[in-house]
Amino acid sequence: MSSPLPTTSTTLRTDALCGVLAGLLIALPALVEIFTGETSATSVPLALSPAFALPLLTALHRRQSPAAGRFGDIAHTVNLIGLGLFGGAAFAGNLVLFYFDEAVLDETLTGPTVPVLIGSAAVFAVGCALFGAALLRARVFPRIPSWGYAVVLPLFAFLTALPESLLTSSLHILVGAILIRLSVALLHTDAPERKGSPGRRAVSGGAGF
Repeated sequence: MSSPLPTTSTTLRTDALCGVLAGLLIALPALVEIFTGETSATSVPLALSPAFALPLLTALHRRQSPAAGRFGDIAHTVNLIGLGLFGGAAFAGNLVLFYFDEAVLDETLTGPTVPVLIGSAAVFAVGCALFGAALLRARVFPRIPSWGYAVVLPLFAFLTALPESLLTSSLHILVGAILIRLSVALLHTDAPERKGSPGRRAVSGGAGF
């Protein structure tokens, strides 16, 4: 069974700040794109956002690991791998493929490229669903953003590839809000005791936003 992992307050604040930044880098460009459409200025923050989500993911896992158990460890690993793959695809899509015209794209997206991109999205979706389930199972963090992580982020993995629209922009904003809410909760949630041990539970676990 997992045991509590030491985390300094400075590290915790830094990880939470990274999570807030990741959420803002997703939500704010999407809000702008509702009115302007996709631009090079909005593509840059969207490309960088997954990198800032990595510290948040690990911090959430470290905080709830005593309650999440072995399932939480597996979910975290799959989600971490998926986020790495999906982040690389987002970086390439927003900072490289965005500047290609249709003819060049048709020549570039050949061979294993498209299947690998789809596979990356699939691993990310599965990882988010598993880690979201771990969040819900551990009951350390608020349930509404935990449900959002389990349901909205897997949808985001595939729907974000659709042509830019009000739906995709709204989905980006919702994902950003989920990451920001979990980041804030990270700063106000105590680490739970190991399962089967007496002690206090997390202050914000169970229910609520």
